[in-house]
Amino acid sequence: MIKLNTILVDDEYSAVEGLRIRLEHFPEINIVGSACSVDDAIELINNKEIDLIFLDIEMPSKSGFELIKHFQPEACPAVIFVTAFHQHAVQAFEVRAIDYLLKPVKLDRLAEAIERVISKVKLFQKSELIALQQEVSSKSEQNKHSVNQSDYNFDSDHLVIRDAKNPIQIISFTDILWIDAAGDYMCVHTATDTHVMRARLKELESNMLPEAFLRIHKSTIVNLAYVRQLEPLRNSEYMATLTTGKTLKVSRTYSKQLKKLI
Repeated sequence: MIKLNTILVDDEYSAVEGLRIRLEHFPEINIVGSACSVDDAIELINNKEIDLIFLDIEMPSKSGFELIKHFQPEACPAVIFVTAFHQHAVQAFEVRAIDYLLKPVKLDRLAEAIERVISKVKLFQKSELIALQQEVSSKSEQNKHSVNQSDYNFDSDHLVIRDAKNPIQIISFTDILWIDAAGDYMCVHTATDTHVMRARLKELESNMLPEAFLRIHKSTIVNLAYVRQLEPLRNSEYMATLTTGKTLKVSRTYSKQLKKLI
């Protein structure tokens, strides 16, 4: 069973205790601490390995959004906002929050939010990704004298990946929904799987991807065939919703080109 090291951040003691009681229904949640301010939360996070934060927004001195800024995007724990105010919802999803719960939190909505986190962790859990990276690096070292030292190959219709779990994965480009970066590695997402391969986003973009693929963020490329709608955010940014319901942020740098193509 997945265990999520979790902290609760809220300036109201009663809110923290009420949430703590509700979370007792979920064996996946391991509460390792609580904080009543952003500064206290940062100190707590610096001393513990945190997977999930239940985070209030309107707190004295600093808001919950200030805590998000403490992290690099790729290193941020999963965040579920818990607040009495609905007007921050758009901004919450701009920073890629997993969910946005209104106080008082209902148990069924809490269960739904936790299930979303668990699904996310199954794909991106740090220990799994590190293990994959190590195995792929090992294969790369073993094959360093071969003609093709990369962990992937391709033709006009398919991407071929050698990952840690399967010697060869042949993926049709038409099945790929989006690709995002994880350092020197890429996560290639289809409707049913996520494949990890050693490559850089710029390399994929310039060398192999069909025209249907477009960069929408410094760390994300999307297959335009799966973009269902664009929701405008602030500062000329957008939230792209895929046909699967997955949402991806479109940064201002790439939004103009995306709007032209869909």
